[in-house]
Amino acid sequence: MGTLCNALAVVLGGLLGITLRGKFPLRVQEALMHTLGLVCVPLGLSMALKGEKFLALLLSLVAGSALGELLQLEGRLEHFSRRLEERLKAEAGTFAPGFLAATLLFCIGPMTIMGSLEDGLGKVPHILYTKSLLDGTASVALGASLGIGVPFSALSILLIQGSITLLARFIAPFLSEVFVREMTATGGILILGIALNLLNLKKIRVANLLPSLGFVALFIRIL
Repeated sequence: MGTLCNALAVVLGGLLGITLRGKFPLRVQEALMHTLGLVCVPLGLSMALKGEKFLALLLSLVAGSALGELLQLEGRLEHFSRRLEERLKAEAGTFAPGFLAATLLFCIGPMTIMGSLEDGLGKVPHILYTKSLLDGTASVALGASLGIGVPFSALSILLIQGSITLLARFIAPFLSEVFVREMTATGGILILGIALNLLNLKKIRVANLLPSLGFVALFIRIL
């Protein structure tokens, strides 16, 4: 129920933001996007600074970036988003940025992991209920500035949090405090990349960095 509540909050918040989006002039939409970028800077930094295994973080990002570039994850996501935009008759170029930014913000961090484990182990999912309020509020601003991709990030929530919840009894023994901390730190770096994109300072292919999250456990164990 915690994951379903979280996904529903993001859908409703994102749709509300999209509804408000049409009532704002372009300069207000740009101001919202830049504000979100500024907020993502301290958020990403605070997450990144929680890490203590710098070498594992560095190697994970290097290996993940190389694999992501080889697989062309960003290009595939953009191709998928263009097809979806045509079907939805949405504004061109709005799906991928909104979907990726919202997915990273809503699906990376200790609340995602610990909340899903709490839910899957049969406890009242207080963490995910709290996260639902936070994500629902954030999705209003994201939807207003980034468009239709934001409510679709609920699919990522269902997939990621739902998988952790369903497999909680099996994976809980392997999700050590060190792993959660270093995965959060790696996610913080990705959120900093999103911040640079939102602020139009530098185009970072953040989707190509996503495999880094999978390499964290490997390099923690090796090192």
